Amino acid sequence: MRSSHPLEVSVALCTYNGARFLREQVRSICLQTRPPIEIVLSDDASRDGSVDVVRATVAECAAERPGPPIALRVFENPVALRVVKNFEQAISACTGDLIALSDQDDVWVPDRLERMVAPFVQDDNLWLLHTDARLVDSQGLDLGNTLFHALEVTPSELERIHTGRAFDVFLRRNLVTGATTVFRRALLADALPLPVEWVHDEWLAIIASTTSRVELLEESLIEYRQHESNQIGARRDTFKEKVHKALASRGNTHVERAVKAELLLERLLQLGDRVPPEIIDKVRSKIVHQRFRAALPASRLSRIVPIAREAMTGRYDKFGRGVRGVVRDLFESV
Repeated sequence: MRSSHPLEVSVALCTYNGARFLREQVRSICLQTRPPIEIVLSDDASRDGSVDVVRATVAECAAERPGPPIALRVFENPVALRVVKNFEQAISACTGDLIALSDQDDVWVPDRLERMVAPFVQDDNLWLLHTDARLVDSQGLDLGNTLFHALEVTPSELERIHTGRAFDVFLRRNLVTGATTVFRRALLADALPLPVEWVHDEWLAIIASTTSRVELLEESLIEYRQHESNQIGARRDTFKEKVHKALASRGNTHVERAVKAELLLERLLQLGDRVPPEIIDKVRSKIVHQRFRAALPASRLSRIVPIAREAMTGRYDKFGRGVRGVVRDLFESV
């Protein structure tokens, strides 16, 4: 169903000592072919003048471009909220129909918003849209790679998302990077408050996928900067690194994943009959799988039989990386 009115876009921009890159990022936002109505800036106790850079750049762009000015609303946190709660503060204050998430160090292609708003206009049931990204270095030089390549996104995962089965993909692993994401503000009614155990983008994506449609564009609509200060970056592991991970200590990984699944189940139950029963069943099965992995014995030899039995249930494929997960559980240290 096509939306009946023009959709307004808010940008939720979160900063923390990002002055070095902010002018370029803010200019790429303000000079869009379809500009947003506002930028909501939530600054997490920066000490490098980040807020001043944003204010100056918004004013600079207002003097350059015709049309209504882009409103700037600023929250300056005297004590850092950290990533998840900083984004929660920003998105909670947005007033547009759609919210575009923005990191402090990327660059948007000029028609990014125009191209991303169009699918929302065409389909009222689309609640979240994300894209690929071109990876660049600290100087903005092309690294010859894309975000989806770094994440090793498979044709099967792409096909599932395109055909309305995004939840099944996200229950295995997150493919949504906040810097590439636009979503309907209505999603906040289901998603807030954001649990700190989840990264904000993966939580918004999986919640959206339970009641509505999530889609992706296989196009790079931002330059995703990789540098030494990235809090969350994107790089494809080498074979040697994959082997090292398979043999490394699991730590609390599976306990934390079980907790995340339990938090997800709790939230979905609060949404009532809007969430299909089969989705609730899948989350419960995910919890069983993660608790199993968390409780595996220290002895590698003692793990063989229970892991083989768990593999026969198909849960390694449904809720993890399949054979890769089996291998890790067999060989990683405890």
